[in-house]
Amino acid sequence: MRHARRRIVRRVARLAAVGGLLLGGTMVTRAVASEPPGPPTGPHATVRVASGTGAGLVSRLGTSRTAGHWLDADGRPVVAVTDGGTAEEVRRAGAEPKVVRHSMSELRSAASTLRSAPRVPGTAWAFDYRANEVVVRGDSTVSASDWSRLTGVAEGIGDFVRMERTEGEFTTRLNGAEPIRSTAGRCSAGFNVTDGRSEFILTAGHCGPTGSVWFGDGGGDQVGETVAGSFPGDDFSLVEYADGKAGDGADVVAVGDGKGVRITGLGEPAVGQRVFRSGSTSGLRDGRVTALDATVNYPEGTVTGLIETDVCAEPGDSGGPMFSEGLALGVTSGGSGDCAKGGTTFFQPLPDAMASLGVRLLVSAQEGAAPGAVPSSPAATGGGGGAPGAAAPGASAPVAGVDGSTLLARLTDRRNVGPGLLVVAGSVVALVATRWIRAEQDRKAYRRHYSATWG
Repeated sequence: MRHARRRIVRRVARLAAVGGLLLGGTMVTRAVASEPPGPPTGPHATVRVASGTGAGLVSRLGTSRTAGHWLDADGRPVVAVTDGGTAEEVRRAGAEPKVVRHSMSELRSAASTLRSAPRVPGTAWAFDYRANEVVVRGDSTVSASDWSRLTGVAEGIGDFVRMERTEGEFTTRLNGAEPIRSTAGRCSAGFNVTDGRSEFILTAGHCGPTGSVWFGDGGGDQVGETVAGSFPGDDFSLVEYADGKAGDGADVVAVGDGKGVRITGLGEPAVGQRVFRSGSTSGLRDGRVTALDATVNYPEGTVTGLIETDVCAEPGDSGGPMFSEGLALGVTSGGSGDCAKGGTTFFQPLPDAMASLGVRLLVSAQEGAAPGAVPSSPAATGGGGGAPGAAAPGASAPVAGVDGSTLLARLTDRRNVGPGLLVVAGSVVALVATRWIRAEQDRKAYRRHYSATWG
């Protein structure tokens, strides 16, 4: 009986050693095969510089000589200018000029006149830089009389105000990265930020007033409490984590299926740029920036200074992050339509919101920078621009606490070359040891048998 138990133990030990060899070999093989992702290069780096070039020229030349900038289909910067002399300056700076009739000062004056008119819920307006117009849109809730009255205001401004009716309703997307819930409804967590002492979620202001308590999508433990925000007027708020810390993966935004995108800095979008949005209702979606400095008259109030895009969104996506090439750009405010037929979605830009709240992004450590540092200015990253069809969300990363961080994923991580080799070495030692023990036991058994039968 004792011999049978010994045989079983030896067999189990050999099987464990062989299993260790296979596991260690898999870890090393997968780790070597998975090359670490490098920083964006080639076209992506080029379009970031292009966007920064356009923004810099507009800032330097002023609002009376320019009327916005955008990226063309190849990612090259285009600047709207009002005269030939300014066009030459733009051309010498490496951008493409387009001579237009109306300056940015005139476009902003038109928008100011529209804001001073009686407020009509369900309307929105933004600057169409390429058409050199202010576009006013009215959704399906705007009555014929209100639309007629607003059209009269537009006609009084001039022929560069374009009126359009749109399907659906302009609403906030309350009701999505990771879902968070309160008595106000369901929203999406945006970006993790810090004031140097505590850590917070930056999300949409309409998700809930100060004092709102937030829980995970399945209920249970408290996520945090809204401690500051602004809505209407702006659309941002700050949710302080219940324990003051965002935890592991604070620099990652979820995009669904346990996957995430690593955030490396703060950027400002450019018209024509490809962008990505994540929300707990509709997941990861992409589209393009169609206008900047948009104004939307939601039923709850007017919000100004928004980013207009053709990315779709649905209820519950409110507050979710918008980004491109790993750069944080904004959080979801509202819009019209859905992800079945498309629509228009507006985003609260981050720089103004973060300056008002006194916080900075929690981002991945960059070469020569401390963890949590953010580029000193959007221009340092080229303004976050990306050519249509060329930009990517950013470097992929697992999301802490969800299925993306399974044991298998950790074992096959590229960083496990060293641990994999240790598993292989330990398994070899164990296998050799079991063989040696068996040989030694057989030798002793032979000696006992030989001694017993000698003579």
